[in-house]
Amino acid sequence: MKSKLLLALLFLSTSVVAVAQKPVFNIKYSERLAVFVFIENLSANYPDNPFKTAFNASKYNTDLYKGLITEFDTLAIDYDYQFPDYPYGSKLPGMTRELIKKNLIIANTLADFKLITTGLVPNNPLNRLTFIIEKFTPVYNELIYAPNKKQFENQLAEIIRYSNSNDISGYFDVGLRFYGASWDSSIPFEIAFYPLPNSQGFTAQAFYNNFISAIEVSLTDYKGLFSVMLHEIFHIIYDEQPLAVKNNLYQAFKGNPSKNSAYAYLLLNEALATAMGNGYVYEKLDGKQDPENWYNNKYINAMAKQIYPLITQYINQKKSVDKAFVDAYIKIYDTNFPEWINEMNNIMTYRYMLSEKFEDFGIVRQVYRRRSMSEEQDEITEASVEKLKDTPLTKIIIVSKDNADKLALLKRKFPELKKWKYKAGDEFTYTVLLSDKTHLFIINQKITPTETLIKNLKLN
Repeated sequence: MKSKLLLALLFLSTSVVAVAQKPVFNIKYSERLAVFVFIENLSANYPDNPFKTAFNASKYNTDLYKGLITEFDTLAIDYDYQFPDYPYGSKLPGMTRELIKKNLIIANTLADFKLITTGLVPNNPLNRLTFIIEKFTPVYNELIYAPNKKQFENQLAEIIRYSNSNDISGYFDVGLRFYGASWDSSIPFEIAFYPLPNSQGFTAQAFYNNFISAIEVSLTDYKGLFSVMLHEIFHIIYDEQPLAVKNNLYQAFKGNPSKNSAYAYLLLNEALATAMGNGYVYEKLDGKQDPENWYNNKYINAMAKQIYPLITQYINQKKSVDKAFVDAYIKIYDTNFPEWINEMNNIMTYRYMLSEKFEDFGIVRQVYRRRSMSEEQDEITEASVEKLKDTPLTKIIIVSKDNADKLALLKRKFPELKKWKYKAGDEFTYTVLLSDKTHLFIINQKITPTETLIKNLKLN
């Protein structure tokens, strides 16, 4: 059996929690992290990028270094662990790759990194990882850092000055209050930047107590940079909410009678972070709202802009998200976007798929590229169907062998299929809205290619 899980940062909040002293924002450059990300970007699994372009044109583009890149891709350093006590999707899984990045940022040397990372992953891949980072450090410095050193270091100093003069850490406090979360001020937030030459804009990722970003060395739009940075950091604040807070918010969504409540809940993560970071923080830094799109996604952008007045009201009143907020949020969704529950690009963003043909998963990823939360399992059994039934995501099941038995299993497991009539010998698709307010798609496949069936899926 193969199972794959991809969870977005969907985090929730409610009651007011006292906010302690501001956390420290440590803004710096981390050579070890920068080299690690550089190697990641040289992988054959990554698209063309400035790092790969610089390496391919250099004297280091040899069998020795290409072999190390290939080895890097095979290292057993990716593991995750779940938090099953939390509502589904409300707590980020523990991920060893992000913990490795965290340790690279705080370590003073590679030997220090290896010491503090021992036990997180097996020793052999850790030793090889450390060796590969050591071998690529002079390569990175020669190709990337040295040519941009002066400009980047001046830029980093400007970023630090901008952060201090605009009290950027103060927005962290705003987020804590709004989401009803808390933070131990003795834990600093480590913010690591590194140069991104021959490109435009910047990248952004947050995890644990870290934010990392590659920035184009001519970048001067610091309000845009910091609004996106806070957007990502707000995800971390959601993640650190107490279990009771997450349960209360989940129950508020679950108990709301709207047929849209399940998909509104799944959208909550990015809608709130976008309204807070790209909306509220940007407006405070610039003096006016950003007139452009706040997020490059129809659903996130539209919902964030619609809930922005509600969010600013809560911020101004120093209130945390509560049941009244949830009900108002769902009403905004119902009033402005009632059609979204029937739009495939929306509901397929959050999906759980069963198929006994492994290649089907890749086909669905190609047709519906955006995945915020997804699970995939390559067997259709009592256990796998039960797990799928209990997971509040859009459900897709492709039956391609033992059709009569598998369809009978599905009919037994879903009460909504009690009166369902079908012919197991015919090819068909069927969909129904389940009691958890998510859609179920059943594809009984005979001869039509999976890609055609998936592209032709539609709601009844």
